[in-house]
Amino acid sequence: MRITQTITRQPAELEPAVASLHGMQNGLLLVFGSIDHFTGPQLAAALDQLPPGVVRLGCSTAGEITPDGVDDGSCTLTAIEFGKVGLRPASTVLRGMDDSFAAGGRLGQQLAGRDLKAVLVFGPGVRINGSALVDGISSAIGNDIPITGGLAGDGGAFRETFTLGQDGIANNTVVAVGLYGDSLRFGHGSFGGWAPFGPARKVTRSQGNILYELDGEPALDIYKRYLGDHARNLPASGLLFPFAMLGEGSNAGGLIRTILGVDEAEGSLILAGEIDPDGYLRLMHASTDKLVNGAEAAAAAASGMFQSPGQTLALLVSCVGRKLVMGDRVDEEVEAVGEVFNHQEVLTGFYSYGEISPFTPGASCKLHNQTMTITCLGEA
Repeated sequence: MRITQTITRQPAELEPAVASLHGMQNGLLLVFGSIDHFTGPQLAAALDQLPPGVVRLGCSTAGEITPDGVDDGSCTLTAIEFGKVGLRPASTVLRGMDDSFAAGGRLGQQLAGRDLKAVLVFGPGVRINGSALVDGISSAIGNDIPITGGLAGDGGAFRETFTLGQDGIANNTVVAVGLYGDSLRFGHGSFGGWAPFGPARKVTRSQGNILYELDGEPALDIYKRYLGDHARNLPASGLLFPFAMLGEGSNAGGLIRTILGVDEAEGSLILAGEIDPDGYLRLMHASTDKLVNGAEAAAAAASGMFQSPGQTLALLVSCVGRKLVMGDRVDEEVEAVGEVFNHQEVLTGFYSYGEISPFTPGASCKLHNQTMTITCLGEA
């Protein structure tokens, strides 16, 4: 396995960056870039020059993660040439939020195979039910195959995001690649670092990922009371105060849900993933130190299940809400991950509107919010 990485900061730099990869006949090219890179003509034109055997996969971001830390307005191209691992690209058009589970099923059907060992997937960051998407993929490939990846960003605007697959750049397409064969070395870890505040409140009316009522009151009214002055900046300020999903007995369930939108007329909140209609929700907040500790825990979990003799890649997908909380200190969580790996892995990744990973080895895959999720790739 051989990894080549190029970081560009101007769209005009993309053509020579991609030209340096023309000798790559087979492998995976991961592309994470700002909205300006994904909406300009240069990226698509440059990628059209690649050999057809190169699998292209990526998305627009709310910040790019590189070995140097966190950037905004850049584009990172990471080429991974495998010796023995097989690759199969897949994509499907997402016809709206209600199509999320079916879209996942269509992707899974394209990828299902006897030697499938893992899946990387990237979806739009808006007008999607990310948890239903993951459940749809698992329904086709089984719960034993790990799925990792995330939902695209657009710099925190939550208006229009983009993904990149074999058919090019689109704002309504879920893209994935299946990795096949016993030579694959694959590790993953996911951790938050958020702390709860306020009481647990019963979900009394919800549908899918739309929360209408908590304790019999309009959910938006309760949420605004807790946010105070921050409520004026909804839905963006919702990234600072996500919900923890709790079980029927108000016990911690581990999943965090970000608010992606509000409906003033309905008094409802639109969350990034499905809500347990019989469960409880509790507000969360965080400090930079706790989030950095969470990133370290995710890296430790990923490295603990990963051994590879050659070059390896660490794909970091972190939530944009973490970036907003940490502000100028956001580089610290990437630095903490690098230290856990002893700076041996090549780092790439992005800030997302949703992270996809199993909780632990062997556990089912879930959509997470407000986590640092890490995928390690290597080859025996």
